[in-house]
Amino acid sequence: MFSPSALADVLHRLGLSSATPLTVAFSGGLDSCVLLHALCQLRESLDLPLQAVHVDHGLHPESSGWARRAQQTCDRLKIPCTVERVQVTRIREHGLEDAARRARYACLARHVAQGEVLLTAHQADDQAETVLLQLLRGAGVHGLAAMPAMAAFHKGRLARPLLEFTREQLAAYARQENLQWIDDTSNADLRLSRNYLRHRIFPLLEAHWPEASRRIARSAGMAAEAAELLDDLAESDWSSCRGVEETRLSVVALRGLPPPRQRNLVRYWLRQQGFQAPTAMHLDQVLAQVARDPRSNRAVIRWPGTEVCRYRDELIALRPCAETDSGWRMHWNLTDPLEIPGVGFLRAEKSQGDGLSCERIGQSPIIVGLRQGGEVCRLPGRVHHRKLKKLLQEAGIPPWERKRLPLVYVNGELAAIGDRWVCEPYAARANEPGWKLRLEPA
Repeated sequence: MFSPSALADVLHRLGLSSATPLTVAFSGGLDSCVLLHALCQLRESLDLPLQAVHVDHGLHPESSGWARRAQQTCDRLKIPCTVERVQVTRIREHGLEDAARRARYACLARHVAQGEVLLTAHQADDQAETVLLQLLRGAGVHGLAAMPAMAAFHKGRLARPLLEFTREQLAAYARQENLQWIDDTSNADLRLSRNYLRHRIFPLLEAHWPEASRRIARSAGMAAEAAELLDDLAESDWSSCRGVEETRLSVVALRGLPPPRQRNLVRYWLRQQGFQAPTAMHLDQVLAQVARDPRSNRAVIRWPGTEVCRYRDELIALRPCAETDSGWRMHWNLTDPLEIPGVGFLRAEKSQGDGLSCERIGQSPIIVGLRQGGEVCRLPGRVHHRKLKKLLQEAGIPPWERKRLPLVYVNGELAAIGDRWVCEPYAARANEPGWKLRLEPA
C-alpha cells in the first residue's frame, strides 16, 4: 500500500536526498495532493527542500478557483507555492491535450534550476494508459517505454516517484488522511482519448485481468530497458557512420548496416538532435534515399518541424527555414550587426591580416544582398575569376545554404561571400587592418 515510508524508499532508489531541491507540479487533483501530503510527512525526517508550482491553463471556467484552492492547500501544509497562468496556443496543430501539456511543461521548466528536480504525480494507471495510447499509435520500443521514473528536464531532472502505485492505492491513502482535492470535470470528457481508455476500456480489462494496469506499467519498464540497449547499439553505429560533420550520417556507411539497425540508427540520430520522430512512412522514405542514388544530388523528406536531406553521400537533418527574398538588398555599416530576414545576423569584427581590407574599402558604400545567379569572384592568389556557383559546389555547400549566403558588395563589385571567402582586390594583406565577417544563422 502507499505510505510516506513507501514513498521514502522510492525517493532513495531515485537518488533524491536532502541535498536535492524538489519542486512539485501541483495540480490540486487526487494524485498530486497525495504526493504533496506524503512529502510533507517526510519533510522533517528527510530534511527535504520543498516547493510547489500550480499551472493554471485558463481552459476551464473554474480554473482560477482551482488555482486559489491549490494555493490554500499549500498554505495549510506550509509549502511555498507559485501559481502561474499560461496561454495554451497551437491547439489546432497539436490537439488540446498535447498543446496544454507543452504549455504546462514550458512553464514548469522555468522553476527547475541546475541540480533541482521536478516531481510529477503520474502513477501506474497513467503509465498503463500511456502504453496503450502509444501502442494504438503504432509506436516502437521507445514509445512503449512510456514515462521514465527519472529523466533529464531543462537544467535539472524530472522524477515520477508514484509510478509504482495505482490510482486506487493513492485514493485509499487520501481517504485515510481525509484529504480534499480538485475534481477536474474535463477528466470525464470521453472525447479525449485518455479519458476514454480510463473510463471505458480499463474497467473491462481490470474485470477480466486483475491488476492489468500494474502489469502493463511493468511492461513499460522492460521496454525501457530494451530501448536503452537499442540506444547503446545506435551510439556504436553512429560512431562508425558519421559524415564529414558530426551531425551528419554517411550514406555509404549506413548501407553497410542491416535494415533494422539502419532504422534504429536514423531514429536515434534524429532524437539526439531534438527532432520529431519520423512516422514509419517517413522513415521508409529516408531509407529509400539511402538504398538508391537519387536522380539529383539532393533529395528531401519532410514532416512537421523536420527535414532530412540527402546531399551527395550524406544525410543531413534540418529545421525548416523561412523562405528568403532573393531580391533583398540593404546598405550596411560594418560597425553594426546586420539582420538578414530569414537568414540571421552578419557581423564584422576588427582583425589583422584577415577579412575585408579597411584600406581598400575606404569610405565606399557597402551593400549586402542574396544570390541572383551569375556572380563571379577572384580569390586571393588566383589569376582568373571563378563563377560563384562553381566555388559553392566545389566547397560542398548544400543548395539550401547557398541561397541563404549573403553577398557583400563594395562599389557594386562582389567583395565577400558570407564569412567564407573574400574576393580580390578587397582581401586584407598580412598585418593589414581588416574586417573579419561572421554569419550567425537564425
